[in-house]
Amino acid sequence: MTTGLEVPLDLPQPPTITHQSSKDFIIDPRENILIYCEAKGKPHPSFSWTRNGTHFDVEKDSKVLMKPSSGTLVIDISGEKAEAYEGIYQCTARNEHGTAVSNNIVIRQSRSPLWSKERKEAIMVQVGVSLVLQCRPPAGLPPPIIFWMDNNFQRLPQNTRVSQALNGDLYFSNVLLDDTRNDYICYARFPHTQTIQQKQPITVKVLDMDAINETVAAMYNYTNNLFLGDPSGERRPSFMAPPGQSSTQMALRGGVLELECIAEGLPTPEVSWYKESGDLPSSRMSFHNFQKTLKIADVMEADAGDYRCTAKNSLGSAHHIIKVNVKAAPFWISAPRNLILAPKETGILTCRVSGDPKPQIAWSVNGVPIEDSPKDMSRKVEDDTVILSDVQTGSSAVYQCNASNEFGYLLANAFVNVLAEAPRVLTPPNNVYQVITNNPAFLDCASFGSPIPTITWFKDSQTSILNRDPYVIHNNGTLEINVAQSLNSGKYTCIASNNLGTRENHVYLEVKEPTRILAQPEYMVVQRNRKAVFECKVKHDPTLIPTMNWLKDNGELPDDERFLVDTDSLTINDVTEEDEGTYTCVMNTTLDQDSASAMLTVVEEPDPPTDLELTDQRERSVQLTWIPGDEHNSPTQKFLVQYEDLLHQAGVWHNLTEEEGTKTTAHLDLSPYAYYSFRVLAVNHVGYSRPSQPSRQYRTNPAAPDVNPTDVHGVGTEHNNLVISWKELTGLQSNGPGLQYKVNWRQKDVEEDWSSETVANASKYVVSGTPTFVPYEVKVQAVNDYGNGPAPEAVEGYSGEDVPMSAPESVQVLVQNGTLAEVHWEPVLTSVVRGRLQGYKVSYWRERSLHQAEAQQEEQQVLAFSGNRTDGRLPGLKPYSLYTLNIRVVNGKGEGPPSPNHNFETPEGVPGPPSFLHIKNTNMDSLTLEWGPPQDNNGRLTGYTLKYQPVNSSNELGPVEEMVFPANETTVILSDLKYSTRYKFYFNAKTIKGSGPTITEEAVTIMDEAMKSNQVDLATQGWFIGLMCAIALLILVLLIICFIKRNKGGKYPVKEKEDAHHDPEIQPMKDDDGTFGEYSDTEDHKPLKGSRTPSNGTVKRDDSDDSLVDYGEGGDGQFNEDGSFIGQYSGKKEKDTHEGNESSEAPSPVNAMNSFV
Repeated sequence: MTTGLEVPLDLPQPPTITHQSSKDFIIDPRENILIYCEAKGKPHPSFSWTRNGTHFDVEKDSKVLMKPSSGTLVIDISGEKAEAYEGIYQCTARNEHGTAVSNNIVIRQSRSPLWSKERKEAIMVQVGVSLVLQCRPPAGLPPPIIFWMDNNFQRLPQNTRVSQALNGDLYFSNVLLDDTRNDYICYARFPHTQTIQQKQPITVKVLDMDAINETVAAMYNYTNNLFLGDPSGERRPSFMAPPGQSSTQMALRGGVLELECIAEGLPTPEVSWYKESGDLPSSRMSFHNFQKTLKIADVMEADAGDYRCTAKNSLGSAHHIIKVNVKAAPFWISAPRNLILAPKETGILTCRVSGDPKPQIAWSVNGVPIEDSPKDMSRKVEDDTVILSDVQTGSSAVYQCNASNEFGYLLANAFVNVLAEAPRVLTPPNNVYQVITNNPAFLDCASFGSPIPTITWFKDSQTSILNRDPYVIHNNGTLEINVAQSLNSGKYTCIASNNLGTRENHVYLEVKEPTRILAQPEYMVVQRNRKAVFECKVKHDPTLIPTMNWLKDNGELPDDERFLVDTDSLTINDVTEEDEGTYTCVMNTTLDQDSASAMLTVVEEPDPPTDLELTDQRERSVQLTWIPGDEHNSPTQKFLVQYEDLLHQAGVWHNLTEEEGTKTTAHLDLSPYAYYSFRVLAVNHVGYSRPSQPSRQYRTNPAAPDVNPTDVHGVGTEHNNLVISWKELTGLQSNGPGLQYKVNWRQKDVEEDWSSETVANASKYVVSGTPTFVPYEVKVQAVNDYGNGPAPEAVEGYSGEDVPMSAPESVQVLVQNGTLAEVHWEPVLTSVVRGRLQGYKVSYWRERSLHQAEAQQEEQQVLAFSGNRTDGRLPGLKPYSLYTLNIRVVNGKGEGPPSPNHNFETPEGVPGPPSFLHIKNTNMDSLTLEWGPPQDNNGRLTGYTLKYQPVNSSNELGPVEEMVFPANETTVILSDLKYSTRYKFYFNAKTIKGSGPTITEEAVTIMDEAMKSNQVDLATQGWFIGLMCAIALLILVLLIICFIKRNKGGKYPVKEKEDAHHDPEIQPMKDDDGTFGEYSDTEDHKPLKGSRTPSNGTVKRDDSDDSLVDYGEGGDGQFNEDGSFIGQYSGKKEKDTHEGNESSEAPSPVNAMNSFV
C-alpha cells in the first residue's frame, strides 16, 4: 500500500482537483466572472458543473465558456446583470477510474449602496459632556471601510478623547469648545468597486453654559430637544461602549478577535486591559485606537475567558468585563490521502477533523453519498474511517469526505488506485550531492511501484547499508547521513524491488570543508569625515567558488563611491551620519555561507544647545536654561557657558562657568553695570559644538566697586621719588560709571597722616621729594559714581635708591696655595648703602710673575658675592705671581666706590711642560736633544730630568736611563746608544715644588753600511732562510703552549725575568719621583715597529701625557692568585706614517734576531 504518493502521469489514475476558486467569491460587476476548476488524471478527466444543486448546462448559455481541457468557467456579464449568475457552483471532474468534486463556490456580486437622504439638525451640547456621532453606513458587500473627514478631505484628528469605534461611530469622551464645527462627515469606502459614499455633514455646537444667561439657558432646554447633555463638570469614568458592566463576544478559531472599550469622563480617562484567567498573548496581541481596542490575531481556544477593561482618571475608575467564547469551524487533524493498492491488498482512508461544535462527517464515492452508491463488500465505513480490503483490479474510485458544522465545512477528495506495477526509480541517475562537513546529507531514491518497492542502499558497490548510525533510511527511500564526514564521500547505489521486478540507481556524495570567517569585522566608533575599515577574512573549501557580499542593515550597500569593497575588507571613506548601522559580510558558496556583523557608530561634535532662557532674574545673578542638541553618539561631557559684555567689550566672549553634561541649567553670578548676552557650547569626546544662539540681553544696575586694584607696588625709580603702581580694573569690574583710583601713601614708622590723590585712567602715580630708600605704606582704592570700593590693605614699598657712598674696609687676603686665595672685608653700614644691598664685587688682576722685574698686567677679573657677605674665594690664580684687588659694595642703583688696591703674592708651584723637545743629528750610536724652558715657570727652575729606554721590534721595553740637567742647559748629546734601535724619551722641568708635566718623543738610531750589505747577502742564503723558518716554527709552538696553559688557568712564570732585568716598566709612574709603569703609546698613537726618524732629526711631539698601556697590555694585564704577572710585554705593531723624507725599508732579519737576544 502506498499513501499520498504521486502517481506518474503515464499510469492510469482517477482525477485529482489541482486548482479551484475560493469558497466565497465576491465578483466585481464591471468584470467577467472567472470560476477556476483544474484537474489531472489518466485518462484526462472531463468536467461538468452544478448551480444551486442542479446541473448547469454550459453549452446552452452563450455567455458562459468552459476553457479547453479544463473545467474553468468564463462568464461574460457585459450587457447582463451580474445578479443573474449569483449562486452556489460545484465542479465535477471524472474519467473511467473515478469522479472528483470541488468545493461549493458561492458567487456573490459586490454592492456599494447609496446613503439614504436625511436632514441633519445641528447638535448642541454643553462643554464637558460626552457625545457620539453616528455613521450607520449602508450595508455593502463586502462591508465598507469607515473614516471621518472634513470638507477639505482632511482626516479629523483623533486622540484619547476623540476616537472612532469599530462600528464607525465617532466618540467624544468629553467635548471642548474647539469641537464646534459644521463639517463632521462620515465616509464609507467600498473596496471591490473602489467607490466612496459620503454621509451628510453633521454640525456640532459646543456651548459654555456659564457664559449664558440663566433665562436663555432655560429657553434652550425647553424649546430645543436637540440640546444634548446636562451641565457637567469633572466626573469619574463610565463606559459608552459596550454599555453596562459586562458583555459577551464570540470569536472563531484562527480568526481575529477585536475587543473594544470606549469610556467617557472628565478628565479624559485612560483605558487598560487585563485577562482575569491568564496572561494576554503578547506575541499575537496589539493595542489600537489609543488603547481602546485590543486585537488578538490567530485566535486559539486558550484565548477564551474574561477580559477586563479599566477606564481611569483622577476622580476614579470604571470596569467592564467581556466574556469571550471561542468556537471553531471544522479544521483538519488528518485529511484523507490518496491510496495506491496492489490487487488483494488492504487500505484505510481516514478523515479526522475537529471543531466546535463537533463536525458531522459524510462520505461519498465518485461524488455520490456512500449510502446511495452500489454495495461493495470489500468496503467498510466506520465514522471517520473507510476500510478497503482484498481490493480487485478495476475497483479504483475517488472518495469524498465532508465535515461540517454551523460555522463552515471541509471537503477533501482522495482516490484509491488499484495497480500492479514493477518498480521504477524516479530520481535521475548519477546525481551528485554536495554537503558541508558535519551537516546531514540526504541522498534521494524516489521510486514508484505497486506493491510498494523495498529500498536497499550500497556504498562503493560493497556491502549493503543498514538502517543504523550514521545512516537512516526513510520511508520514501531517502538515505540520510546524520553527520557527514569526508570519509562518507563516494558512490552510492539504491535498489528498488518488489515482486514484479528490480531497478537500481547510482548517486555520488561529495563532503566539502565548511566556509568560516577567520577575522570578523569589529565594532567601530569613527568620527565623521574619517575612514572606517571592516575586515572579513574567510577560509573555504578550495573546490567551491566563494562570493563575498557586504550588507548594511540587512540590505544592499548604498550606491556610493565612498564604499570600497576589497577581497577581504570594506572601506568607507569620509564617513557620515547616514553610514551608521550594522555591516555584515556574507561569504556564500553553492553549499553554505558564513556571516559576521559589526556596528558602525559615527560620532562628531554635539549640536549646539537651543532655546536659551533666563529665569530667576536678580540684581547679581540669573538662572540660564537650555535644551541640549543632538549628541551624535558621543555623550556630552560638559557645557561651557560664555558671556559677552556689550557695554564694555562688545564682540568678545569670555568663559563664565562649566556645568556637567547631564545638566541643562546654570546659576550665573553677575557683575553690576553690564549688558550681558549668554551662549552655551556642548563638549563631548570629539570636541566642542558650535556656540548656541545668544540669549536675550540682560542688563545689571550700577553699584559701587566690589574689588580694589591688584598688584599694588611702591618702588622708587629715582633717589627722591616713589612710584605707586597697580593693575587697573576691567570694565566689568568697574561696577559703574566714573571709575577712579584713590592713591594713599605715608612713610612707615613715622607719625604722619596719609597723603592721597585721586586719578583716573591710570595705572601708576609718582610721589616726588621723598628721602632716599625709606619704607612707605601705600594703598589704592577703587571709586566710582556710586561709591567707594572696600577698604584697601596697605602694601609696603620703598622710595628710590642711590649708589652706595663708601667702600668696604679692612680688606685682607689669605693665600691658600699657588692657585687659591681667600679675601676678607668688613661690611659697610646700612646707612651708606643707600638702597637694597645686593652684594659685593671683587675685582682682581695679575700684575706680573715674581721672577720678572717688569709688570705685565693681565685682564681684570671680577667675582660677585651676593648678600651681606664678608669673605670670598678667588680660584684659578697663577703661582709665583703678584696680584692686586679691590672691593665695591653693590645695591639696586649700582656700584659704590672701590676700596684701596690691595696687593698679594702667590707661592711657587710645579712648572709647566717644557716648550719643546727636538731630536737632531741621529747617528748609529748617538743623537742630540734640544729643549726649551716652560712657558709657565711657576717659580724658580731648579733643573730638568731626562729619562729614556730602548724598545725592541716586539715592543718590549729595555732598561731606563736617567739624566739631570741644570736650569740653564738647553741641549745634550747622548752617546753609546745601540744602532738601529728605537728609543723613547721622557722630559720634564722642576722647581722646588716638584716636577712638572712630562713630554715624550721617539727616535731610531741608524745602522752602518757594512752591516746593511751583510744583511742583504745573508738574507739571500738558503741556510739562513731555513734557520729563520725553524725559529719561527719554534716560536709558534711556544705560543701555542702558552695559550693552552693560560686557558687552563696555569701560571706563566715571568717573575724571574722581571727580577733579573729590574725592569722599571712594571711600576706606575708618578709625577713626584718620575718612576715608570708599563710602556704604551696609547695617547700619542705612535706605533714602534716600522717607524722611521724624519730627515730633520725630530719626532712629532704629542701635547698630552704619554701612556705605556699599548706596549705592555696596559690595564688588561692579568695576575694569578699569587700576584705574579701573566703575559709578555707585547704591544700593538702598527705602522705609523710621518711627513717628511724618511726611509721606507723594513727592519732586517739581523734586527729581528737581536730582539730575541
